[in-house]
Amino acid sequence: MLVTLIPLFDENMEVRAYSIFTQKRNYLLNPSLLSTALYDDAASISGLDLIDSMGIETLSADNTVFVEINSISIFTDIENQCSAPRQRLVLLADHTIVPEEMYINRIKQLRKMGYQMAIRKLPIEKFAEYHEILALMDYILLDYKKINIANAKPFFDKMYPNIKICVVDIGSQEDFDKLKKIGKFDLYEGAFFRVPVAEAQTEVSPLKTNYIELLNIVNDVDFDLSEAADVVGRDTALVISLLKMVNHMSRNSEITSIRHAAAMLGQKELKKWINTAVTNELCSDRPSEITRLSLLRAKFAENLAPLYEMAGQSSELFLMGLFSVLDVILDKPMEEALKMVKVSKEIEHALVDHTGEMAPILDFVLQYEMANWQEVSRLMVLKNIDMNDVYEAYTDSLKWYRELFHQS
Repeated sequence: MLVTLIPLFDENMEVRAYSIFTQKRNYLLNPSLLSTALYDDAASISGLDLIDSMGIETLSADNTVFVEINSISIFTDIENQCSAPRQRLVLLADHTIVPEEMYINRIKQLRKMGYQMAIRKLPIEKFAEYHEILALMDYILLDYKKINIANAKPFFDKMYPNIKICVVDIGSQEDFDKLKKIGKFDLYEGAFFRVPVAEAQTEVSPLKTNYIELLNIVNDVDFDLSEAADVVGRDTALVISLLKMVNHMSRNSEITSIRHAAAMLGQKELKKWINTAVTNELCSDRPSEITRLSLLRAKFAENLAPLYEMAGQSSELFLMGLFSVLDVILDKPMEEALKMVKVSKEIEHALVDHTGEMAPILDFVLQYEMANWQEVSRLMVLKNIDMNDVYEAYTDSLKWYRELFHQS
């Protein structure tokens, strides 16, 4: 199975929900299954299975989670598939759930159980036909590229004043800014929010300069622990994070100094912690999704290393994923941003030119987080990668991310 999380955010670009998108089979290997894809979740709903196995807090902290359902899975015993609070779940229906009595009654039943409901992929010409279903929806997802949002908003404000409008498939920051001028929508989704921007002019602040100095120290071939510890000591947040990390690893030791704490971690672990913690601090004035994105990309890329027969370069792949949003963090084009940190030529080629032996893993990570399952399936076939191994690599990244913030 393949699974990924797509963030939905508000007008302040703060994440308010996630959609779980899944695919159970590689249809490039089994094209005959495409005609039966509707029945993928006939016995169980993949998104609910994932939430129940990993915990909703791992996936979404305090946010709502949208889970796909279809005309078959809507009639399964949804209430017994997931123990997460029902008010945190939004069951996301598609156009296969038609305005017939059995579906309308089932939606009413699910709402009485406490679930929220949403619908997507509904063309304009179906709005009138779906009146009874739309009246029961908490959310509707409108495709920015297929629907005139400016015309749709007054229609829904008048006909369905209680429905929350989510505008999806927004292509750029410019499009997002235009939408905000039309009027306030409840949620937004777009590739521009997940894929780093390519230009900006802002200067790097003094504190960020310290962080970049620290990154340069630890990413040197054989860095000095004491030198790294001294730079950490300039920032209270990093000191606290370091001490918590060391105490988590060795609860019976008394830390006498920052240098002592650094020595207890050792060069390898200190380097990994600094790359992670410093990136988190660099992201502090960015939407929190940037922090989540950079860390998940880093761990996912590291976990994919053995599948690409690059296990010996897992640490570099971690750094590549971590720095894949460095242009956003530093408000500079990627090529310029990478000049400020010491990374290998292989990482630089992957992030700037999308070339070199690391580039295929970066491309896979980007396609995966966009839920571009057809391309992901193609890449798995080319590399003879098993779908279950990819699933484990991604879910392990989610678990690691949860533990990272539980201990810090």
